[in-house]
Amino acid sequence: MLAKTPPMGFNTWNTFGTNISDAMIRETADAMVSTGLSAAGYEYLVIDDCWSEYDRDPKTDRIVPHKEKFPNGMKTVADYVHSKGLKFGMYSCAGVRTCADYPGSFDHEYTDAETFADWGVDFLKYDYCFRPDTENGPMLYRKMGMALRACGRDILYSACNWGSDDVWSWIRSTGAQMYRSTGDINDSFESFKNIALSQISKLGTSAPYCFNDVDMLTVGMYGKGNVGAKGCDDTDYKTQFALWCMFSAPLMVGCDIRSISPAALALLTNKELIAIDQDIEGRPAFIVTEHPWNRDCKVLAKHLGGNELALMFVNLSEGDAKVPFYFSDLGMPASAGYGLTMKNIFTGEVTDEKRDYIAPAVKKHDCVVYRCKFIKK
Repeated sequence: MLAKTPPMGFNTWNTFGTNISDAMIRETADAMVSTGLSAAGYEYLVIDDCWSEYDRDPKTDRIVPHKEKFPNGMKTVADYVHSKGLKFGMYSCAGVRTCADYPGSFDHEYTDAETFADWGVDFLKYDYCFRPDTENGPMLYRKMGMALRACGRDILYSACNWGSDDVWSWIRSTGAQMYRSTGDINDSFESFKNIALSQISKLGTSAPYCFNDVDMLTVGMYGKGNVGAKGCDDTDYKTQFALWCMFSAPLMVGCDIRSISPAALALLTNKELIAIDQDIEGRPAFIVTEHPWNRDCKVLAKHLGGNELALMFVNLSEGDAKVPFYFSDLGMPASAGYGLTMKNIFTGEVTDEKRDYIAPAVKKHDCVVYRCKFIKK
């Protein structure tokens, strides 16, 4: 079964955009292994838009790989990715053209699904640009979902319609394993903050086998690449990654893995955070306490398997602050007779039983994440 837990991997778009090639994909596959990212669970290497020729083959009506970028075709690239123990992903679009104006899959869904299967594709990101105005969005995604199921190969279906058409209310029925619920991210604190806050109320529609995709990570980009914007620092990236993990979001790396910084690599391979993201129950996080006069300071809670709990104290404001948490907001008033032991995910420090109220100091843009166990008084 595909996507029992949130998919993990790498996508070319954030850093490379149109500047993709056979050599770059092979080097990235090598780096995914040598850095330990693949061992940490990042298994999909996905080529985004701009990989094909401008027009389909007039004789076969099939999409053709770009002859300069991929001179040996796409199956040889897929074979190399597979030889590294990774899975290979590609991109298409529900419209007549892709977002970068290459051939889309509209009215070619079954042909394209068969083509991808022939090449050894394991993952399809399916975008939403240039669709005819008369076409129904849910039907377009349903058609590709059917085509992928019919093609004879297990291909993870990543629906990317940017949260249009109330996507969370119907996308699971199309067979998709993940679905984009937001506009495009860029490498800035404001971008990932706004995306995160926009999705908290919608996380209840994300579940095993079909996860809410809040877009690719910008961790480790530092203002470079295709969606560089002004960039972030390591504290910002720490908070972004922790939020994505609390949300059970797909973890798709967007920085150049070939030159990844030690800090970014350590964060992306943090076993405790990945375990929260990959928790088998896939339950949504929710806001349990909000600062009474600083609404950018919040506490998120997430139930985990094994009767444990994750708590994230996050300060999205522009100043340092204490972030309050009232146990009664969690459904654990003092009269319950229970407290929590709390392990700090980043420091490893374990705090003895806490109950009723705590308010750790959190610097601006920063977070503290605890994995908690219940303890009876």
